[in-house]
Amino acid sequence: MEKAWNEMFGQQNPPTFEQISEYVNNGLWEEINEYLQSTYKVSPKLTYSKCSMQNGWNVKYQKSGKSLCTLYPMDGYFIALVVVGSKELTETELFMPSCTSYLQNLFAGIPYSTMGKWLMINVTDNQILDDIKNLIKIRVSTKK
Repeated sequence: MEKAWNEMFGQQNPPTFEQISEYVNNGLWEEINEYLQSTYKVSPKLTYSKCSMQNGWNVKYQKSGKSLCTLYPMDGYFIALVVVGSKELTETELFMPSCTSYLQNLFAGIPYSTMGKWLMINVTDNQILDDIKNLIKIRVSTKK
């Protein structure tokens, strides 16, 4: 079995974007990265997290100081963290019925806090990826 991501690359040993892509080994990884860079004209930022939710190296996307999402490499898939804040909550709730049942259940199971809903989404297929693209679109459109 492959080593866990955070065991392969310690805090002092950042991976290259190519190594991340090889580890994830899923075309959805390239698709989301290309989509974010071309649609929002943003560059990926490699960061190291000590967060207990998902520690290790990850890829963050921000636009105008606002987080679009954070991507966590996994073996064969990846996790996308999308935060639904107070400004996006109503529109996201209206959007939820059109999402995959996986995302609907995830969203319903996460309580809302003052920091919003932090959705740690396992991206394993195109439908979930489409849901994430739409969640990010909602975040960008409600930024003001």
